[in-house]
Amino acid sequence: MDFIEGEVLYIDKPLHWSSFRVVRVVRAKLCSRLKIKKLKVGHAGTLDPLATGVMLVCTGKKTKEIDSLQAQTKEYVATIRLGATTPSFDLETEIDAIFPTDHVTREKVERALIKFTGNIEQIPPSFSACKVDGKRAYEFARKNETIELKPKLLVIDKIELLSCNLPNITIRVVCSKGTYIRALARDIGIELQSGAHLTSLIRTRVGNITLDECLKMDELDDFFDRNIH
Repeated sequence: MDFIEGEVLYIDKPLHWSSFRVVRVVRAKLCSRLKIKKLKVGHAGTLDPLATGVMLVCTGKKTKEIDSLQAQTKEYVATIRLGATTPSFDLETEIDAIFPTDHVTREKVERALIKFTGNIEQIPPSFSACKVDGKRAYEFARKNETIELKPKLLVIDKIELLSCNLPNITIRVVCSKGTYIRALARDIGIELQSGAHLTSLIRTRVGNITLDECLKMDELDDFFDRNIH
């Protein structure tokens, strides 16, 4: 494999790792083995630290393909807890409000999910990398500063209810670039007249690349040793 000319690595991002950390580790390992000081490395689509799963990491000239790779359809498996909200819509922040869930049934969940398929408008989370006045939204959120984020048009091709153990539900989502599953969890909670937040997120597919094709971070050394001569 020619990592200087350009390759695309399929990596299973570990829990609690930032996407940038994955890129940094890949770059360091490659530079060390190739005995070079610099190498262009980038990823095609950020995953939050609390998410795991498929991440495409490009090296060399393949970094020019990042935009087209990012535009591909993505698939996620998400677990959502109903009855409680957090400011970040996931477990990054503490629960800030509790809501009743006694009225929620599996049938109501299934009906609610149908409303989020097709072309939808979604307001991104305030704890996100969206830019407002040249700054990232999360910079304002972490200072408790209120900002207005504009809704974005996106496409959700499919939502499937995988399990319903109330107050927890697990769904499979097939969607376009730019979809925030955390924001989807928030909106499902609102639709069910009960708060909700994301408790687990796995990206299971990007384009045609599935999780079972991905390398674990602890497999990288052996992979590079076999493919760099």
